[in-house]
Amino acid sequence: MLDILGNNLTASLHKYYLVLSRRDKRLLLIIIDIFLFSVALYSAFWLKFSSEDSIPEIWKYSGQIFLLISIKLLIFNLRGIYTPVLRYTGLEFVSTAAQAVLYSSGILVVLAYLQGFWPLPRSILITDALLTLMLAIGARLLIRYVGQRLSDNSPLGKKSPERLIIYGAGITGTQIARALSGDRSYRLIAFVDDERDLQRQIIQGLRVYSSKDLPRLFQHNPFDTVLLAMPSIERVRKRQIIEKLQSLPVLVKTIPTLREILSGKVSINEIRNVDVTDLLGREEIEPDRNLLTMNVTGKSVLVTGAGGSIGSELCRQIAKLDPRCLILYEIGEYALYSIDTELAETYPYLTRIAYLGSVTDREYFESILKKHRVDTIYHAAAYKHVPLVEINPAQGVFNNVAGTLTAARCAIATNVSHFVLISTDKAVRPTNVMGATKRVAELLVQGLADRPEILTRFAIVRFGNVLDSSGSVVPRFRKQIAQGKPLTVTHREITRYFMSIPEAVRLVIQAGAMAEGGEVFLLDMGDPIRIYDLAVQMIRLSGLVPEKDIPIQITGLRPGEKLYEELLLNATNIKSTRHRKIFSAYEKKISWDILYPNVQSLLATARLNDRDAIVEQLKTIVTEYTPQRQPQRSTLRVVKSTSSQFRRPYEEQIHFQP
Repeated sequence: MLDILGNNLTASLHKYYLVLSRRDKRLLLIIIDIFLFSVALYSAFWLKFSSEDSIPEIWKYSGQIFLLISIKLLIFNLRGIYTPVLRYTGLEFVSTAAQAVLYSSGILVVLAYLQGFWPLPRSILITDALLTLMLAIGARLLIRYVGQRLSDNSPLGKKSPERLIIYGAGITGTQIARALSGDRSYRLIAFVDDERDLQRQIIQGLRVYSSKDLPRLFQHNPFDTVLLAMPSIERVRKRQIIEKLQSLPVLVKTIPTLREILSGKVSINEIRNVDVTDLLGREEIEPDRNLLTMNVTGKSVLVTGAGGSIGSELCRQIAKLDPRCLILYEIGEYALYSIDTELAETYPYLTRIAYLGSVTDREYFESILKKHRVDTIYHAAAYKHVPLVEINPAQGVFNNVAGTLTAARCAIATNVSHFVLISTDKAVRPTNVMGATKRVAELLVQGLADRPEILTRFAIVRFGNVLDSSGSVVPRFRKQIAQGKPLTVTHREITRYFMSIPEAVRLVIQAGAMAEGGEVFLLDMGDPIRIYDLAVQMIRLSGLVPEKDIPIQITGLRPGEKLYEELLLNATNIKSTRHRKIFSAYEKKISWDILYPNVQSLLATARLNDRDAIVEQLKTIVTEYTPQRQPQRSTLRVVKSTSSQFRRPYEEQIHFQP
């Protein structure tokens, strides 16, 4: 019965609280202050005189008492005491209230002195000032507490707050605690810090524990989330902390890095889930500004495949570097529309042009290069999904081989200064059609770079998987976790190199600037990561338990898929460059006189759509290519057009002799 009455009273108070406007709440606070000022003055007189003599004395000084209360209200209002919303106000109003009380008492003394008579007794002024300060601050703390409790305990839309541990009791951690203290969606449990001097201390009313105490703390006082409040911590250390926290069934969240905060992109109070990028343990070094700008700033730059994962990030990074003109070239209409719209909103003064077209369309592509006098091409257009290209080998040849040859030919014909081919680690000892076609594309670029009459500087940049690229494992895992479905891994021992897309693109731009002709640049990808371990970590980072909340299913290797990837055929051929995360390598080349006739035969075979013949021709060109078992037919296929409009570029490639 008492619970029902309590809930009804809480609901009524909460409804009344919500109905009041800001103006009504300010008026109510002023009325409360007038009452408190009167109580403070009466108490001061009562302490100075006996209870019987206090009333006559109050009447004696009634004029000055009225003046003092009026001055207090005026100063409180001028100092902004009635402006903040108390529920979201920190303790900074204590200083403001103290100043307001001091000023109001001081002004009364000055006015009385100017009028030639002494005001209220000094002891009463001092006592009144102290009592006013105590009552004003106490009333506001009480109002704030009651307001928060009404919101938290209201039966109207009641929601349990997220129980939070803040890992890091430094400046950032205390700022976060202060910011979240008034947020009813969070309930702060404690701090955790590895600094021994801070442990067992009380900060913002919360005890600081050692990280070793977390399991015991979780048992006695369960929490939902651990927030990493260490924006400047090194990635390796961050990874160690995250791995240590994965033994607990809690979410791990973090705040932005120091670079993101200083750049003004995000606020220090912005909380996000810990992502897989935080587990890489990679330290990104500052890019070489000279290398970044060399082939971009003040230049006309074209990106093929501009709507893809790498291509779109290339466009974003290039846009920051003040190019004379940025040309976006993409075959997918929606992908091109998306990146073009994003750039228009983010960089309104950037000169950019979006072209819809295929890299195999020689005349159209060459006309664009001539029109805009393109200086640099980043060739990111490619079919890259291994299973799809394995089922559609002819289209893989057309896009990856004929497309690269067409783009390179047009670059030479229009005197493009630099041409950078975006390649893949799957081109090394390929076991699938996609990797083999990308290796043929590399050989074409190497062959053209070796021809002395060609002035265009060609370069190849080879790297492994990038996080969050379209169709990659990370977004697929995220989607499966969100839907509560099992995570599908092809093999328990399969490993891949990973790098964030922005870091990969910055390194691509810098590598291209170092090109002298035909180099294969390799990006430092760090250590390979086991995909099964990645799946386990992503489940745990979501606050779930692997195999209990989310199972992991082993589905078997897909057609053409390898257990591990390589970046080089021979690691002894690698050498360093001026950038410590970019290496240059010597890879086996094929003489143009031998390579080109074989590429002609490959393109002719692709036009016949004969899979077995395509594989045999690829094996002739790429001797390291060892195809795996033939894939099963799939309902998802890329259909090759038979119209002359689409066949014409391929036919013209066969007769190209640079």
